[in-house]
Amino acid sequence: MNLSIFFEPLPEDQFGYPENPKSVGGYLAPFVHSFPDWRSAEVVLIGLPEYRGTTGATDLTYQGPNKIRQELYRLLKGTGPWLVMDLGNLLPGISLEDTYLRLKEVIEILVDAGKFPILLGGSHDLTYGQFLGYEHLSETVHLVMVDSQLDMADVEGTTPDQNHLHRILLHDPNYLSGFSHLAHQTYLTDNSTLAALEKLHFELFRVGQVRQQMQEMEPIIRQANLISFDVSAIRFQDAPGQEQANPFGLTGEEACQLCWYAGQNNQLSSFGLYGYRPEFDHRNLTATTLATMVWYTIEGFYQRQNNLDFHSNQFLKFSVGFHDNPNKMLFYKNRQTEKWWMQVDDLSGQKPPLIVPCSYQDYLTAADGEVPNRWILIQGRF
Repeated sequence: MNLSIFFEPLPEDQFGYPENPKSVGGYLAPFVHSFPDWRSAEVVLIGLPEYRGTTGATDLTYQGPNKIRQELYRLLKGTGPWLVMDLGNLLPGISLEDTYLRLKEVIEILVDAGKFPILLGGSHDLTYGQFLGYEHLSETVHLVMVDSQLDMADVEGTTPDQNHLHRILLHDPNYLSGFSHLAHQTYLTDNSTLAALEKLHFELFRVGQVRQQMQEMEPIIRQANLISFDVSAIRFQDAPGQEQANPFGLTGEEACQLCWYAGQNNQLSSFGLYGYRPEFDHRNLTATTLATMVWYTIEGFYQRQNNLDFHSNQFLKFSVGFHDNPNKMLFYKNRQTEKWWMQVDDLSGQKPPLIVPCSYQDYLTAADGEVPNRWILIQGRF
C-alpha cells in the first residue's frame, strides 16, 4: 500500500530547515518534498486537520497539527535513537465518515507493521477512526481515554465529538476487551452514564482520583492498546486552546506524567491527542504543552522493557493465600522496573488465566486478605 496518497506535505518554510541540528526537528524525517520511507521508522507522526465533528471551527483551527509540530520540532531530542518520521497531514475525506475510514486504513497498516503512530488531532471523534483501525487485527483491544467528560451524549443535535464513545462501545463486531476512562469531572458527567459503564466492569477515575493517586494510574495505562487524550482534560491555565476551557483539570505536568506512562507501555500501539483549537491558544501555550506531551510519549517509548517472560529471572513471583480458601493469587514483580503484574484465573475454568498489570498496592491488599478491586473487575469481564 502506497500511504503517500493519503497525506499532504508540510510547508517547506516551516518544517524544511531545522533551527538546531540537536533538536527534534533535526532528527525527524518530515514529509516536505518526498514521502519518507515509513517502514524504516519506529514512531510516526500524523496530523489530523479534521474538525467537522465539532462546532465553530475557523480557518485557523485547521492549522492545529502544524502548530503542535512547530513547538515539538524546537524541543531538544531525548535519549534513544529516535527513529521518528512525520508523515504530514492526513487528507480529509469527502465526508467525515470517509475520514474515519481513511484513518482506519492508515492505522491498520501502521500497527500491523509494528509502527507506533502518534496522532495530532483533530476533534475528539477521530478516536472512532483510530479505534476502527484495530477491527481486522487479530486480537481484542483495551481502550484508555483521558477526557473531562464521557462523550456519550444521546440527545438530538449533539455533534460527533460528543457521542463518539457511544459508537465505539456499540460497534459490531465487538473487539473491545476493556475500557478505562481517566480525569472526568463529576459536574460534567451524567450519573446514569457512569452507572451503566460501571455495570460493564469498566474503570472510571475522577480527575481528583487521578491527581491523588497518580502512581495507581500507571497500571491502568499499561493495559492499553490504544489511548485517546482530549486536551479538555487539562486545565485552562496550562491549555487555553480548547473550545470549552475549564479552570479545573489536570496540570501540564500531570498530563506529561500520563504520557510518560503511555510511552513505556509495551502493548500500546497508537496514541491520539485531540481537541486542540489554536484560535483560542494565547502565545501558543497549549501547543507547547501538547508538544511536550508528545516528547514524553516518544521518550517513554525508548524506555520500554520488551522482555515479559514471567518465568525468567527478571521477575520475582509472589503467591498470596487467603484464609479458609485453598486458592492462591499470584503476583509478579519486574526486578529492574519494579512494576507489578497479577494473574487472574477464570473461575469458570473455561478460559486460560490472564496476567494483567497491577500496582504494589494491589499486592498489599491481597496480602491483607482482601481481593483487589482490579481482580474483581477483570473477573467480571471474562
